[in-house]
Amino acid sequence: MDLPFIVATLTRRGLLNPGRPIRVASQLGALRKWGWSLAGELRQAAARDPDRTAIVDEQGGELTYQELLDRSERLARSMRAGLGVQAGDRVGVLCRNHHGLIEAVVAAMLLGADAVLVNTGLSAAQLATVADEQSLRVLVHDTEFAERILGLPADVHRIDERVQADLIAGALPGELQPPERDGRTIVLTSGTTGAPKGARRPTPNGFGPLVSIIDRIPLHARDRMMIAAPLFHTWGYAALQVAFALRATIVLHRRFDPAATQTALVAQQCDALFAVPVMLQRLLEVPPPNPRPPLKVVAVSGSALPGGLAPRFMDVYGDVLYNLYGSTEVSWASIAGPADLREAPTTAGRPPHGTRLEILDEADEPVRDGRVGRIFVGNEMLFDGYTSGARRETHDGLLDTGDLGRINPDGLLFVDGRADDMIISGGENVFPSEVEDLLSRLPQVREAAVIGVPDPEYGQRLAAFLALHAGETLDPEAVREYVRHYLARFSVPRDVIFVKYLPRNATGKVLSRELRRYYG
Repeated sequence: MDLPFIVATLTRRGLLNPGRPIRVASQLGALRKWGWSLAGELRQAAARDPDRTAIVDEQGGELTYQELLDRSERLARSMRAGLGVQAGDRVGVLCRNHHGLIEAVVAAMLLGADAVLVNTGLSAAQLATVADEQSLRVLVHDTEFAERILGLPADVHRIDERVQADLIAGALPGELQPPERDGRTIVLTSGTTGAPKGARRPTPNGFGPLVSIIDRIPLHARDRMMIAAPLFHTWGYAALQVAFALRATIVLHRRFDPAATQTALVAQQCDALFAVPVMLQRLLEVPPPNPRPPLKVVAVSGSALPGGLAPRFMDVYGDVLYNLYGSTEVSWASIAGPADLREAPTTAGRPPHGTRLEILDEADEPVRDGRVGRIFVGNEMLFDGYTSGARRETHDGLLDTGDLGRINPDGLLFVDGRADDMIISGGENVFPSEVEDLLSRLPQVREAAVIGVPDPEYGQRLAAFLALHAGETLDPEAVREYVRHYLARFSVPRDVIFVKYLPRNATGKVLSRELRRYYG
C-alpha cells in the first residue's frame, strides 16, 4: 500500500493529530518494540492516551488504557510464574464480551503464547475436541461455563473469573520483555455444518490493514464504539483491533439485548456500533430510543444481509450502515457503504484499497460478464492456514473464499452463498440466498432460511423454514405462489415449514444442520 495513501487516510481519521512529544515518542516506541499484535496495539494506546477510558463494561465498570494494560501484564506474569505459560503455548479463552476476555488474550500474547478464541456456543463434546486438537495448556473461562468444561483433559489449567482476579491481584512485580516469538490469534471457524476448525490469524505488519478499513468505514481516533458482535468471532475481534488502534472507548455487554443496547448507545453517546446482521433485525423489533443515539457508523459483518433489512434499518437510524463481506480465512473482501446499500440492499460492495478480488470459473478463468463464479480474494491479512495443516485453494496469490458470487456492471459484488450450499434440483442450480431474500420481504416473515433436502425424483428439492412475527399467519401455498411469481419454477420451495425461530450460532449464522434434522 502506497505511503501517501496511508498518510492521507490516517490524517483524515485523526490519527496524526499533534500530541505531547514525549507521549508520541513513547507510542511509536511501543509499536517498534512490541509490534502490531493486540498487545502491541494496547501498549501504543496506553503510551499515547493512558488516562483515556478504554473499556466501559456493564459489570466491571470502567478501565483506562493504562489500567487495562497493567491488569493484562499482571495476569501475564502470574500465568508465567504460576502455570508455566511460555512462548509457543496455547491459551484458550471461553468468555463473553467483557474486559476479562481482553485481558486474557493480551496476557497470552505478552508471553508469546497463542490465544485460541473459543465460541461460547460450543457443546461440551466440541469443547473437549477443541482442547485436544489445539493442545490447550490453559483455558480462561467465564464461571457460567464451569459444567461445560468438565470433560476437558486433566492437564488443561482452568482459570475462571475468580481465579483470574486472584492472579491479577497477586502478581509478582517485574517487567515483561518482548517474547522470543509473537503470540498469534487462532479463531475457530463458525462450524455451522460441522466441527469448527482453528484458523491462524496473521499479525499486521503496519498501518495497511487498518487503513484499508477506515478509508471506507469513517471511524475516527477517540471514537466511542459499542462492540456487540462476539469478541471471539473474527468480526468482533477485528473491531477490537481497530478500536485499540484508534484509542477508542469500547462499550461492552456480555449478551446482546436490543433494548439494553439502545439504552447504552444513548447513555454512552456512541459514535459507532459493530454488530452482526441478525442484531439489526432485533433492534428494529423494539421501539427506537428517543433521543436517537448519535451513531455515525453501524458496521456489520459475519453473515449476509437479508433482503430489505438495510433500507429498513437506515430509514430508522439514518444512512450510517456499512456492510463488510469477509471470512475468518480472508479477513475482508469488500465493503458496501450507505449509498451502495440504498442502490442494492443485498450487495457486498466493492473491494477496499489494497484488496484484489476475482470471480473465477471452474477452469480458474476470470468471469467478467456478471455470471456466477467462485470468489477469490487477496489482501494483507489472508490467514496462515488451519492449525490442522489443511489449507484453502489459491490462485495467483488469491485465496478461495468458498463462496459463489458475481459482479454487476456497476462493479458491485453480490454473494450468492457457499459453494457447498448450492442446490441442484432437476439439473438446475438454485442459490438459497436468492429465495431467502425474497421470502424475507414478506411483511409477515421475521426470518427465513432455505436449504436443499434429498428428493427421489429431482435429486434435491427446496425446503423453506419461516419464523413469523407474533400474531401473523401464512398459508404454505401462498408462500409458494409468491415465490413462483418472482422466480423461476425450480426456485419454488416444495416444503414450507413454520418454526418459532431459526437455530443460530453465537455469531448469528443459521445452523443448517439443525434444520436438516426435520428430515431425519
